Amino acid sequence: MWPLYAAGFTTAFGAHGIAANLGGHGTGAVTSLLVLGGLLALYDGAEVLLKPVFGTLADRIGARPVLLGGLVAFAAASALYVVADRPGWLWAARLGQGAAASAFSPSASALVARLNPAAKHGRAFGSYGFYKSVGYTLGPLLGGVLLWAGGLRLLFAVLAVLGVAVAVWAAVAVPVVPPLPKARQTVLDLARRLADPAFLSPTAALAAATAALSVGVGFLPVSGRTAGLGTVATGAAVSLLAASAALVQPRAGRALDEGRLTTRTGLTAGLLLTAAGLACAMLPGLAGILAAAVLTGAGTGLITPLGFAALASATPPERLGQTMGAAELGRELGDAGGPLLVAGIATATTLTHGYAALAVLIAAGPLLGLLRRRRAPAQESRGGHPVG
Repeated sequence: MWPLYAAGFTTAFGAHGIAANLGGHGTGAVTSLLVLGGLLALYDGAEVLLKPVFGTLADRIGARPVLLGGLVAFAAASALYVVADRPGWLWAARLGQGAAASAFSPSASALVARLNPAAKHGRAFGSYGFYKSVGYTLGPLLGGVLLWAGGLRLLFAVLAVLGVAVAVWAAVAVPVVPPLPKARQTVLDLARRLADPAFLSPTAALAAATAALSVGVGFLPVSGRTAGLGTVATGAAVSLLAASAALVQPRAGRALDEGRLTTRTGLTAGLLLTAAGLACAMLPGLAGILAAAVLTGAGTGLITPLGFAALASATPPERLGQTMGAAELGRELGDAGGPLLVAGIATATTLTHGYAALAVLIAAGPLLGLLRRRRAPAQESRGGHPVG
């Protein structure tokens, strides 16, 4: 399991170590909030297109070779910007990193599910999410230090070395998990499975969580710079977001396995906490940034292990790669769409309005669900039928 944890750390550190510092670093490649939003979305846009493809490939040939190939490609894409330090190559390197993460991220998730019994999926995904959150935590802080010490090229060089090291470790330690035989699946069968609420509900929650996480990592440094904070200080503040998520995830996974927490309750609470964190980001100064980081991190920490455990329990083992890839597609739509939404609204109005719009969007689903569940018993008591 340890190389899989390291793979989760790698994608998180690579994504957010760079993203959290682009807004405050003032590199020549970032000339406006729209450009920043585009750079933040580029990594995830590649994942949107490719994760379902690589997830299906993992089911067909095995998750281990797809994991190893993705890690090697991630190292190569990182090395590209080290060799060619120009704004255009920054876009190319981020695109390559996103494409590589499309391979090894869903493969790692599928292996976590395959290598652990169903009764321990909550703990397994909680631990996987913990080490991924360690990457989110250290990424903004160490990314800021590396940028201060040697610029973006040093940060990309560290990512290239990390990708190679994890690939070698995984090649040595991760066991071969052969693909399982599976019945022929039509496009209609796939559409029905992906339209099932057992898939849609946790995937929508994961998408909302990643949208808020991406916005927090990318735009809280902008708010910090407006408040007069330096690059390392804003990186440390954003790291608090990921640290909060890291502390919550293993506990949420254990509570789910032990029956102390249900998926519905946990996802609802997580979404509302996430929305509250974005609302706090609207407050001026350091206090608002810190409150936003803690609450958003706690919300995403609840959502992530519960969402993945729910998906794993509702999926046939031979289709885990495809399901994880499709779920990651939903996550990356949120991860790419969140920054674009906030950047677009911020360009037309202010960044505060961008935070508010995303907070309302995330809170709408769980609030409507709570209202529907409260109305259903009332209708039954009057002899009516439950709504939905």
